Amino acid sequence: MNRTPWAAFEAITNVRGWWSQEVEGVTDRVGGEFHYRYKDVHRCTIRVTELVPGRKVAWRVLDNYFDFIEDQAEWKDTEVVFEINERDGGAEVRFTHVGLAPHQECYDVCSNAWGGYIGGSLRNLIITGEGQPNPQEGGNAPSHQDAAIGLRAERSPQAAEPADAEAG
Repeated sequence: MNRTPWAAFEAITNVRGWWSQEVEGVTDRVGGEFHYRYKDVHRCTIRVTELVPGRKVAWRVLDNYFDFIEDQAEWKDTEVVFEINERDGGAEVRFTHVGLAPHQECYDVCSNAWGGYIGGSLRNLIITGEGQPNPQEGGNAPSHQDAAIGLRAERSPQAAEPADAEAG
């Protein structure tokens, strides 16, 4: 079933519905800021910079932390952009993380993770009304994140261990 550009816009701004149930703050108003967190692996603060209903959503990353890379500034001051166009009676969403580049340490992990969230969870939210966001604290990452989790484990073996694992 095709969805309209407006439905895609509504889904994108429903960040808790496709990225993480742990998102706190304002995701659907220009100037709004929200905080994303996944266990102790990733956290960031994002400001909504542009909302054009049915056409575009843009964010600026104000602060970021990953537990598996050295340079914590890799996401800082980057732009996350969703461009929405009407196509064949439905909606086409073009996603770009402006400033995330292949030479950066997090590129492979981040590209795989975004692919799962955008091509999996957000797409499902738009089409079926049901995304696969990260669950509340204590839950496991959705299966569309398996590739990113594997890459993260290769880069930093301790990052793949459960955050709540007890020392033996």
